[in-house]
Amino acid sequence: MSSVSIIGTGDMARTIGARAVAGGNTVEVMGRDRSKAAGLAKALGGGATMGEWGAVPAGDIVIVALLFDGVVPAVARYGDALAGKVIVDISNPFNPTFDGLAHREETSIAQEVAKVAPASASVVKAFNTVFRQVLEKGRPDVFIAGDDAQAKAGVETFVKSLGLRPLDVGGLKMAHWLEGAGLVAVGLAQHGVGHWDFALGATEFRD
Repeated sequence: MSSVSIIGTGDMARTIGARAVAGGNTVEVMGRDRSKAAGLAKALGGGATMGEWGAVPAGDIVIVALLFDGVVPAVARYGDALAGKVIVDISNPFNPTFDGLAHREETSIAQEVAKVAPASASVVKAFNTVFRQVLEKGRPDVFIAGDDAQAKAGVETFVKSLGLRPLDVGGLKMAHWLEGAGLVAVGLAQHGVGHWDFALGATEFRD
């Protein structure tokens, strides 16, 4: 199983943490608010621990479960503490009206993370196309993107431990399009599907 540190104490941190514990992974919670981090670690159970904000994460995989505008600053704040780690960005940079991305260029939060992360760290985009409530109770596909094959393999193993299917979409530049896919999911929830209890995925048709 995997050793995972989660930076953040919100709903996605709680949901991923709960599935991680259930999957037999070692989980550490890190948050600016020590009381919230300690409370989440206690709620997760399964030996989950609290780490100090900004300290070297105990996990080999570090999931940054923050709102998109806090992800890059947090990674920059951790700095060399993330050396050698696999950093997983799960964020969606939606604009205020949820009909476009907050950044205008063909980039992504994950690509911006890679610019400020230590050179020995690897960045992977994952989980951003899955709504929290679906992740909590369903078995959705999890799309991942990244440039480091070994790092992606580690994230795939972790995703499988959650009872989910990882699907590799390519290099880190594909993170931009995964963020767009997250936007498509919101549009479907508001229009074509009409509710939030679904997930994007891949259906295979074989003879």
